[in-house]
Amino acid sequence: MISMPGKPLRPCAKSGCRNLTTNGYCDEHRKDTNREYNLTRDERVTRFYKSRQWEMTRKLVLVRDHGLCQMCLKHRKIVPASLVDHIIPVRVNWSLRLNKSNLQSLCVSCHNAKTAEDKRKYGNLA
Repeated sequence: MISMPGKPLRPCAKSGCRNLTTNGYCDEHRKDTNREYNLTRDERVTRFYKSRQWEMTRKLVLVRDHGLCQMCLKHRKIVPASLVDHIIPVRVNWSLRLNKSNLQSLCVSCHNAKTAEDKRKYGNLA
């Protein structure tokens, strides 16, 4: 039986690292980026994203949106969603954190663009 080759190895995205990986960062630097990211979040927000309430709401929104990126759909593209985004960020309005009308399913690319837009709009609250 012939097996298909895996993804090609690429250099780690961390500047100066020579490790090869199939993902953006090697195992060593993936932990560092997660640690740095979590330092920017406050503890209440981190606990919220680990909560059962969020997990259940997130799944409901993905089902509601048929697992498709809502921004891509507006541009007549069909792209699977992998994230659920708060239209108004949690840090801006905590009371909307589980409000389904404030949530949308997005692909990683659209989520990154939306996050950058939120940072311009709300500053470090986003």
